[in-house]
Amino acid sequence: MKVTQVNQVWGIDITYVRLQSDWMYLVAILDWYSRDVVSWELDQTLELPFVLQAVERALAYATPQIMNSDQGSHFTSPHYLEPLLQKQIAISMDGRGRALDNIFTERLWRSVKYEEVYLHEYGSPKEARHGLTRYFDFYNHERPHQALEYRTPAEVYFS
Repeated sequence: MKVTQVNQVWGIDITYVRLQSDWMYLVAILDWYSRDVVSWELDQTLELPFVLQAVERALAYATPQIMNSDQGSHFTSPHYLEPLLQKQIAISMDGRGRALDNIFTERLWRSVKYEEVYLHEYGSPKEARHGLTRYFDFYNHERPHQALEYRTPAEVYFS
């Protein structure tokens, strides 16, 4: 499928963020066309509410035609699926064991980790949240992307 416009396909995924003596979990929703991070959330547990908060915030902002995820328990939960179905969003799930099906979000994780997380030793959840807030603002509004003809995700998303 060729993605040709904003809000056509969003991808959602979860990764971990290392702290000095603990871990946190990061969920992000990425517009595949513009690479704009539409919403993200950070939590100390892998329980479902932080995923639902990110989805709620994203859907208050815009509505994609398709939401893509892996087949993890968060994304097969009725609590996750219901708001998407209510807005008539098509649900797409990666093939089992096929991380490359969600390549744009996987590439985001690489950028987040190499450009932010691995460069800082967050001592607390507050420090991680502050660093990631700063990074996602930079990522969306200042960091040019080669795939976007050296425009920023926000320039493409809002054009």
